[in-house]
Amino acid sequence: MAAAEAAVVSSSSLKPDTTPVPESAGMAAATAATSSAMAAAAAVAARTGSEARVSKPALATKLLSLSGVFAVHKPKGPTSAELLNRLKEKLLAEAGMPSPEWTKRKKQTLKIGHGGTLDSAARGVLVVGIGRGTKLLTSMLSGSKRYIATGELGKATDTLDSTGKVTEEKPYDKITQEDIEGILQKFTGNIMQVPPLYSALKKDGQRLSTLMKRGEVVEAKPARPVTVYSLSLQKFQPPFFTLDVECGGGFYIRSLVSDIGRELSSCANVLELTRTKQGPFTLEEHALPEDKWTIDDIAQSLEQCSSLLPAETALKKSKPEESNEPVLS
Repeated sequence: MAAAEAAVVSSSSLKPDTTPVPESAGMAAATAATSSAMAAAAAVAARTGSEARVSKPALATKLLSLSGVFAVHKPKGPTSAELLNRLKEKLLAEAGMPSPEWTKRKKQTLKIGHGGTLDSAARGVLVVGIGRGTKLLTSMLSGSKRYIATGELGKATDTLDSTGKVTEEKPYDKITQEDIEGILQKFTGNIMQVPPLYSALKKDGQRLSTLMKRGEVVEAKPARPVTVYSLSLQKFQPPFFTLDVECGGGFYIRSLVSDIGRELSSCANVLELTRTKQGPFTLEEHALPEDKWTIDDIAQSLEQCSSLLPAETALKKSKPEESNEPVLS
């Protein structure tokens, strides 16, 4: 009896485990659900890839249709040309260019240039022309610019700024705020200025700065006429002094600071330099930071900045221009 009951109990406890139908059905359902999910994911991935393939040519078309002038924020460090190349690379990468389908169109080039060199040690507004906007950059070169410059008294350098080698040191302890303010009038209006040896000016087709870095002997360029619209002392905390300068094209802040130091019977170099305005473009309102260097952001900026340009120079909306001109850089 006990054996019979044990047999019954054992048989009873094993009965659910020996029934294969419910377990097989569950596995089949799970497998079907997994397959369905994978198929759905594959479909989504296929759609996403297709959309990406479609959007790249659309972005490239939009990029090549951009025309006008806008401004970017140049940080300290890179040269203006290096910054322009970085901007161009980001735009081409976003648009998936150059690709075989675009390189076949030899007339389709991304034209881009800047409207006035800003020293590598300086930061601030850099005006950029894109497409047919590159034709407007000449007016930017000759237009007005505004700077905030901090000079250091008592030290002269070969580059006229803090990046160069110290070539001379003179006392400055007797110079007062009134002394500086008293001489600023001499540097206001239409004046003559000798440009620095380390500059983008050229001799025999080569930049003076390049020749200087090679150790070649370079003669200073003769003084040339420049214009200073306004010049004021913002702060004086010896040996440092801060100037607010508005000037015309071809003017060098480094030469101004050096000349001020010499006029004060001392010497000086530029410690910090920020371009706050170039033409109608200001650093606070119009200069795009690097995280805004996208096709859509630049298109929006071009639209906003078109109203800043004079009516006679503003670009009219038209079809993208095809040109054989080389890319500006």
